[in-house]
Amino acid sequence: MNRPGESTHFGFRDVTLGEKQGLVNDVFHSVASRYDLMNDLMSGGLHRTWKTIMVNTLNPPRNERAFALLDVAGGTGDIAFRAAQASGTGFRATVCDINGDMLGVGRERAAKRRLDDRVSFVEGNAEALAFPDRSFDGYTIAFGIRNVPRIDLALKEAYRVLKPGGRFLCLEFSAVDVPGLDRLYDLFSFRVIPELGRVVTGDAESYRYLVESIRKFPKPAAFADMVRAGGFSRVNWQTLSGGIVALHSGWRL
Repeated sequence: MNRPGESTHFGFRDVTLGEKQGLVNDVFHSVASRYDLMNDLMSGGLHRTWKTIMVNTLNPPRNERAFALLDVAGGTGDIAFRAAQASGTGFRATVCDINGDMLGVGRERAAKRRLDDRVSFVEGNAEALAFPDRSFDGYTIAFGIRNVPRIDLALKEAYRVLKPGGRFLCLEFSAVDVPGLDRLYDLFSFRVIPELGRVVTGDAESYRYLVESIRKFPKPAAFADMVRAGGFSRVNWQTLSGGIVALHSGWRL
């Protein structure tokens, strides 16, 4: 485990843990208002399919049975809205994000969708969640865990706040496993994505970081070991779109 003052990675740079959190915050302050548009451009719209698969895997009840979801690092509300629309009247979601700008976007969208009675937004840190033990039936995090300075702490917190029988789902970029596609993906990632960021948000550097952080994230088997070390059982994963992303699953039993 890293300790305060020890180094971690911000993209390909070595920084202290405290510096990484500040730099990550700056990235998402910069891109909040255009975040989902950039997701569409970067993935060719595939992020919508990946998120739908995640919600279908969560499989929240479609009746009046109570189901409490915690969606972490989901400030704009995308996963929570999809889950709410796929659920019955007993569903409630709490979106927890460290970035106030992203949460502001999410609250506005919840009001427009008339989902603000079912989806709430809380500013908080994935490494130290301000929720009681065994509070939630599901925990989701989509494209956020690689930005957490101490992933091991976030996984232990996920385990702590889940009820027995609760499910952890993590959607994250992964390692392309199709020969030839890997080289095209690298070319698109390092040449095209930062330029898209410059044109759409005026910030190429933030998107250069996002690309670099994907390459530094552990491969699926290594991350699955981290999920098990966090306490979870029946841990597995599936790769999607040739390995561009992986959906990881674990249960608190």
